[in-house]
Amino acid sequence: QLQLVESGGGLVQSGGSLRLSCVASGFSLAYNAIGWFRQVPGKEREGVSCISPWGTTTNYADSVKGRFTISRDNDKNAVDLEMNSLRPEDTAIYYCAATQPWKFCGLHQDEYDKWGQGTQVTVSS
Repeated sequence: QLQLVESGGGLVQSGGSLRLSCVASGFSLAYNAIGWFRQVPGKEREGVSCISPWGTTTNYADSVKGRFTISRDNDKNAVDLEMNSLRPEDTAIYYCAATQPWKFCGLHQDEYDKWGQGTQVTVSS
């Protein structure tokens, strides 16, 4: 079964840090662009960051540039999102997603066809 599983979410104070991890099972994500998205109730899912298959290209939403860092370890079949200087407005459910192989790294959810179940991130003020 092809799966993406996120972990690492939780409750943190404003200014704190969290590291999210996305691990694939049932397939190798080495050839897929991987994106992180987030969603709060009543709002559209927002692209946060993405990384190309071999990690040569990364993209970030303006709202997280300089605070979040995406990285991948293809040997571990995982992509991480390091989140620093967290703000209350970063509170959301965070999802990782994979494109079809050899697709461009983008921040539009329509480009992705495999999704994890999400992990909650809550930043208190």
